[in-house]
Amino acid sequence: MGMPVKIRDNYKSLSGAEKSAIIFLALGEERGSRLMEKLDEDEIRMVSRAMAGLGNVTSNLVESLLRTFTERFANVGSVVGSYDTTERMLARFLPNDRVAEIMGEIRGPAGRTMWEKMSNVNEGVLAAYLSGEYPQTAAVILSRMRSEHAAKVLPMLPPNLRLEVIERMIQIESVQREVLLDIESILHNEFMANYARTHGSDTHERMAEIFNRIDRETLGEIFGDLEPVMPESMQRIKQLMFTFEDLLRLDRVSLQAVIRRCDTGQLAIALKGAELQQRDHFLSVLSERARMILQDEIENMGPVRMRDVHDAQAEIVQIAKGMADAGSIVIPQTGDADAVVY
Repeated sequence: MGMPVKIRDNYKSLSGAEKSAIIFLALGEERGSRLMEKLDEDEIRMVSRAMAGLGNVTSNLVESLLRTFTERFANVGSVVGSYDTTERMLARFLPNDRVAEIMGEIRGPAGRTMWEKMSNVNEGVLAAYLSGEYPQTAAVILSRMRSEHAAKVLPMLPPNLRLEVIERMIQIESVQREVLLDIESILHNEFMANYARTHGSDTHERMAEIFNRIDRETLGEIFGDLEPVMPESMQRIKQLMFTFEDLLRLDRVSLQAVIRRCDTGQLAIALKGAELQQRDHFLSVLSERARMILQDEIENMGPVRMRDVHDAQAEIVQIAKGMADAGSIVIPQTGDADAVVY
C-alpha cells in the first residue's frame, strides 16, 4: 500500500522556500528554470528541497499565493543579490567594522568551494568539530578535503573515533548527491559562520574576488609590482583566483558538462579571443558535429573586442564555479601535486 499523497491547502503553513517553489512550478518548466538560474547555489538548494517535498498544492492556494506575490511586488523593479550588493546595503546603516564582521561570517574562510574552505580551517578547530559528529559524516568531510590537510586532522581525533573514521573512509565508494548537499548546507550554515565569527575573514580571498574582476593587463602590472614585495600573499591570492585558463585542468567529462551549460554564442566569443591551445582543448572534448558547428561560428564571427572576450570568459568561469559549488564537477586543487597534465 503506497504512502498517502500530501495535500497542501493552507497558505499560513508554507515556508518562504515553499512559497518560492510553488511560484517556480506555476511559471512552468521553461520560464521557471530561467528565473531559477538567477538564484545563487544555496538558494537553489533550499528551493529544490522545498519543491521536492511539496506534494499536491491546491489551485486555490496557488491562486492566493500568486495574488499576494503580484500585489506585493507590482511596483518593484528587478533586483540582484550578491556579496557586493549586500555589503553596500549594510554600509548604509552599519559602521564599517560591523559590516566587515557580518560579511566575514557570510563568506567564511578562504576557498573556491566548500571543501577548499574546509581545507583552510585550522586543523585543531576542525578536529574538535568532527569529534562531535557522526563517524560517517566525519569520514565524508575528510575524504573530500585536500589530503595533506586531512592528514593533519586525523591524528588529532580521539583514538576510537579516528579508527572508525578511517575504516569508513576506506569503505566509501560514492556518496549520494543529496547527502553531500545536506552536509555542505550544515557546514555552511553552522560551522563556517561560527568559525568566521571567532577567527575573522580571510583578506586573501577578498582580494582574489577583486582581482578576478580586473582586466588582465592591469592585473599583470599589479602582480609585477607586488610579487617582489609580498611573494607569499600573492601566491595565496593566485591560488584562490579561478580563471578561464583553470578550466584546462578540468577532466574531459567535467569540461563537457560546463560547455553544455554555456550559451553557444557566448562560448564562441570566449574562444575567439582565447589562445590556440585553450581553443583546441575545448574543441577536443566535443563531438565531431558540435565541434564543426562551434568552429564555423567562431570563423564566421566578425572582429570581437577583447573586453567582450574577457566578459564571456568570466561568465563561463562563473558557471563552472557554480557547478563546482553544487558538486556537479570537481575543480582540481592548485599546485603541482594536484595538477592535471594533458
